[in-house]
Amino acid sequence: MFRVITIEREYGCGAGEIAKQLASKLGWKLWDRELTEEIARVAKVDTAAVSRCDERMDSRFQRLVKVFWRGSYERSTDLDLERSFGADQMVEIGEQVMREIADRGNCVIVGRGAPYHLRERRDAFHVFMYAPRSEKLRRVQQLGKRLREAEELVDTIDRDRIEFIKHYFGADWPTRSLYHIMINTSMGDANVIASVLHTMRTLEERRSA
Repeated sequence: MFRVITIEREYGCGAGEIAKQLASKLGWKLWDRELTEEIARVAKVDTAAVSRCDERMDSRFQRLVKVFWRGSYERSTDLDLERSFGADQMVEIGEQVMREIADRGNCVIVGRGAPYHLRERRDAFHVFMYAPRSEKLRRVQQLGKRLREAEELVDTIDRDRIEFIKHYFGADWPTRSLYHIMINTSMGDANVIASVLHTMRTLEERRSA
């Protein structure tokens, strides 16, 4: 029986909203922004510090700043901690938090390397969502972004994710063999949710046969 759904996604494909609807339909807990907040709580830093690290490598400047702060003897303030918080800490604490969340079950986890952290769990169902560029631009513009800004976000954020996954998990992004289903969200949110649930239930039936 699947008790956890992880959703990895291309930026702009609408996976966040679909995950919200999916969790609501199942009556499960959604961990998207909530996951960022929980990692920040465990790390004892502001959520903005975690958001800056979400699925992207530390920039060269950030790495230099961390080296500087690690060399300082004044490390007792919250500001010091937030300046030294980076992708390495986010991944380490994120794995801890995600394993605890998965142990509780009945949850939908969006991004943050969840399918990689939880790849050994038999009760985790892994989904990858994608869409044509035109569909992603349409969805991002619906969120209030101008076309030029939408194009920049669509063209750059997934490059950060590719680098992030390669560095921390030694894998290509997306790792096709990792997912139970890869689905094009241009078919519409309701159809995506129906397809995910149908595939998940079919696999559960095969396991129990």
